[in-house]
Amino acid sequence: MVKNSFIPVISQEQKEKNSGSVEFQIFKFTNRIRRLTSHFELHRKDYLSQRGLRKILGKRQRLLAYLSKKDRIRYKKLINQFDIRESQIR
Repeated sequence: MVKNSFIPVISQEQKEKNSGSVEFQIFKFTNRIRRLTSHFELHRKDYLSQRGLRKILGKRQRLLAYLSKKDRIRYKKLINQFDIRESQIR
């Protein structure tokens, strides 16, 4: 299991101030995705968690699509900062 693969990019005061922003939501989903991905290295047949992972991936993808349409510069910065692959489907 991979430890410390989470993103410590957002400080505590930013968490309290902007907990509803698109960037913070994508940050939280990305951390949960990485945590679940490392969980599957040990538990390959945990199908309920796999379903949850797919749901989280879909939510993050919808948020990224929204941000891409609204502000392309913030989207590119977020993709580079969190090391997320850019969506091929448009």
